[in-house]
Amino acid sequence: MTTLGTPLTPQATKVMLLGSGELGKEVLIALQRLGVETIAVDRYDHAPGQQVAHHARTITMSDPAQLKALIEAEQPHLVVPEIEAIATPMLQELEAAGTVQVVPTARAARLTMDREGIRRLAAETLGLPTSPYQFCDSLEELQAAIDAGIGYPCIVKPVMSSSGKGQSKINGPADVQKAWDYAMAGGRVSHGRVIVEGFIDFDYEITQLTVRARGANGQIETHFCDPIGHVQVGGDYVESWQPMPMHPAALERSRQIAKTITDNLGQGLNGEPAGLGLYGVELFVQGEQVWFSEVSPRPHDTGLVTLCTQHQSEFELHARAILGLPVDASLRNPGASAVIYGGVDAQGLVFDGVDEALAVPGTDLRLFGKPESFVKRRMGVALARAADTDTARANAKLAASRVRPRTV
Repeated sequence: MTTLGTPLTPQATKVMLLGSGELGKEVLIALQRLGVETIAVDRYDHAPGQQVAHHARTITMSDPAQLKALIEAEQPHLVVPEIEAIATPMLQELEAAGTVQVVPTARAARLTMDREGIRRLAAETLGLPTSPYQFCDSLEELQAAIDAGIGYPCIVKPVMSSSGKGQSKINGPADVQKAWDYAMAGGRVSHGRVIVEGFIDFDYEITQLTVRARGANGQIETHFCDPIGHVQVGGDYVESWQPMPMHPAALERSRQIAKTITDNLGQGLNGEPAGLGLYGVELFVQGEQVWFSEVSPRPHDTGLVTLCTQHQSEFELHARAILGLPVDASLRNPGASAVIYGGVDAQGLVFDGVDEALAVPGTDLRLFGKPESFVKRRMGVALARAADTDTARANAKLAASRVRPRTV
């Protein structure tokens, strides 16, 4: 039986999010609807999630001392990492000491904080199909890896980054130096290490949202949302839709891969079942073949579409699962999402055309409230529900195009 307290009382159930961007903001809202006291932590003041949480805290989350001090001072029941750049060894230390419970586990946060940990687990430990890859610590090693077998075209990514930052495709020798420099500039932290992957000529890529939640008998059960199709540009998602039509064999294989990786990430300190919550598993698909790409032990940006497609969005699923509550991952109707970029480098944008956007049938908007805009920073998203995904995609992109960010 799950018992929840009342916020801002000694009986409160307290959850701390490490990272409070647009995805964390929606998780915080879902938690608050269940009467949870929320603590939003980020590296800068007035992050989207900090604007809605009961408490806002600003620290350098990659600093072990700052992270430990904050957790010990706030004493949350759950700590939920929402970004990669966190001092995960400190989370493991605090979890092992019984100071706090990390969602899904501190081990999962550590393994998925950089591409090396999760790729080696998937390919070398679990034997899941992936693209050929190699890790490189210098431009010379990158060139040698390409020449020794990775070949052209290939993809280069920093071992730690998010939303496609620092990721690029190399079509030939002339692109190698530029790709290395871009990866060094785009990493979450200064790491000097990249992964280079052989290019898979896939038909499409999906996000398989996978939920580990407690069932009626108290045992952990795995639930799958309908697959989400998406378009990425430079590794950054620009639109997504649900459901993505798939060959039945590819769908079954996708879910087998997703369950294999999430079962492993869900192992507790002594190997016991744990790791409640939602995971975003990214996969490449060609016909009936499926390759593992990446996994995030948290809501996924392409899953923003679930705000208009599912009975419970990915954020509600995550909130319910981590609290030990039942979940419903079923689809309500087809839908799509389209990103709204800032378009300028500026502070405190205003948004024209919101009324015009919402005049498109079946649409909704999320303007994230980020205090600073960049040309390619995601500042909002348009959502559209419809009888089919083609109509939803067209309406979402139309609505997004009508929102016009500008400086005052």
